[in-house]
Amino acid sequence: MITYLYWIAIITFAFGLFYFIGYKVEQWKIAAIACASVLLIGFIAYHFHFQQVFVKRYGGIMTIKVPEGELHLTATWKDDNLWIENYNPETNTCHFREYSRGNLLQGQVTIKNCNPLLRQPTNIGETQP
Repeated sequence: MITYLYWIAIITFAFGLFYFIGYKVEQWKIAAIACASVLLIGFIAYHFHFQQVFVKRYGGIMTIKVPEGELHLTATWKDDNLWIENYNPETNTCHFREYSRGNLLQGQVTIKNCNPLLRQPTNIGETQP
């Protein structure tokens, strides 16, 4: 919800400037530049700062895709950065990946011979206790 409010405020402010400068002051070129600037600054601020802050603190919206061939295990926050743990059964490795603000500093930790699912082969016909 906070994400929608943020974008409503940015778009309202941008087009309010466009209306005021363009219609009232009759400077359409400056109005277009001001409107585009507010939209661009709002997009950059959201992508590089506010997205993870909104999600962590206020219940914002964020989508992350699990890489193909991996199983999602857990997610945790370290400060304002999100860490995701996935398991790759083909290579028997766990991957911790960091999703930082703006995805500029993305860390990754790989744990080899990791088997968090504790898969144990069972013989067909045997019953489990």
